[in-house]
Amino acid sequence: MYTRRRFLQSSALMASISTLRGQDGRRPNILFAIFDDWGYGHAGAYGADWVRTPAFDRVAREGVLFTNCFTSNPKCSPCRATILTGRNSWQTREAVSHYSIFPNEYPVFPAVLEGTGYTSGLTGKGWGPGDFKSTGWKHNPAGPSFDARKATPPYSGISNNDYAANFADFLSQKPKDKPFCFWLGGTEPHRAYEQGSGLRAGRDPKSVKIPSYWPDNLAVRSDVLDYALEVEHFDAHIGRAMKHLEDAGELDNTLIVVTSDHGMPFPRIKGQIYDAGFRIPLAVRWGKNIPTGRKVDDFINARDFGPTFIEAAGVKQPATMTGRSFMDLLKSPKSGWIDQSRVVMLVGKERHDMGRPGDAGYPVRAIRTPQFLYVRNYHPDRWPAGNPETGYRNVDDGPTKSIILSGYDDHYKLNFGKRPAEELYDIQADPDCVNNLATNRDYAMRMRELRSRMERLLTEEGDPRMLGREDFFDTIQYTGPRKHAYDTWLKNQ
Repeated sequence: MYTRRRFLQSSALMASISTLRGQDGRRPNILFAIFDDWGYGHAGAYGADWVRTPAFDRVAREGVLFTNCFTSNPKCSPCRATILTGRNSWQTREAVSHYSIFPNEYPVFPAVLEGTGYTSGLTGKGWGPGDFKSTGWKHNPAGPSFDARKATPPYSGISNNDYAANFADFLSQKPKDKPFCFWLGGTEPHRAYEQGSGLRAGRDPKSVKIPSYWPDNLAVRSDVLDYALEVEHFDAHIGRAMKHLEDAGELDNTLIVVTSDHGMPFPRIKGQIYDAGFRIPLAVRWGKNIPTGRKVDDFINARDFGPTFIEAAGVKQPATMTGRSFMDLLKSPKSGWIDQSRVVMLVGKERHDMGRPGDAGYPVRAIRTPQFLYVRNYHPDRWPAGNPETGYRNVDDGPTKSIILSGYDDHYKLNFGKRPAEELYDIQADPDCVNNLATNRDYAMRMRELRSRMERLLTEEGDPRMLGREDFFDTIQYTGPRKHAYDTWLKNQ
């Protein structure tokens, strides 16, 4: 069921292979394992005891654990476009928005690697949701699909895709003399969940840490435990995939990256420009090719993954990729802060989902430093999570959402209420981002500095919103279901 396809690449992409090799002199394999909606800190390697992640913990223990990895846009398809193209979200044209088309003018790292001798494959979720076929892609930009095996999931809501078995089939059928690049794309822990499954599995609700912007009760804790079981499900597949690599004698010659596309599918996280929304887990293993057992604090952007894979393969980075390889961090023997230039991150979004008049988005840009998060909401008159009458569609449905919406209190305001034009948070003192310092005169100069720096960097990156071309974002076609569109809602009234 696996069909190998070769991309036609420009002469720049067909550049000769450099001398970067693994310990045994071979070009490395690449296994990219990406969860869907898995939040930062939710792993044993980060100290969480309410979720069991032995595979991720092994990658971190036998490799490098990163504490400051971010996506530039905390929603599925915008983040995945960033990963594939090596470009920040506002540099990906239509792919900046959820449920859009995927442009074909930017090389993606699986195709770049295929063009220099790699065999690529994909199981599960690649780029999406959205439309890639209308722009000329023959298959998902993450690679040729290899979804052959099905399995009986342990809980409702979990995919019946046997990711690890599909990967094993890929290993058995790929050309033995070629390195591979494989995208292992889980659909977990995306909602929906089997409600109460965590409690029925015997998990302790008292072990869960509840952020200050949610009410702390058993129903919310139970919802988080249901999420934890889904995390564990995909982590188990990563463990099985590593076992297949061991059996094939390829484990230590495989650069393994385990991460997520954005934060958990809960209110004020997924799709929202706060730390829990765009900060993501990251662990990397490459056998004896990198010093192990380290924890690195340098800022990593999701757009840096592709350039890192390309450097590991000894291939010239395409000029379109604006990300920066972090191979130097992987090769370094140091822990903590290694490269003092990696201390700033840009974040933003345009339209994520339907539910506002005219299908309008909620445009935001932000800048994150080790201490501060500055946020600029360009239309504070709009509802940040979607309009109330259409169901706050930029928040996935679930028990926690229902509980917060049942009471118009401070939790409702923090999660669903309108927001000021500017927000400023001291991340070190306020990791939940609930104490807005934007009107505090003591921070006025700091906020001006961050705003100026953000706008300068975005301008340098060609962000249309900084260049007076923000109307472009309103022309982007929405390719998803329109059942939650404002005009559909209006017709039914």
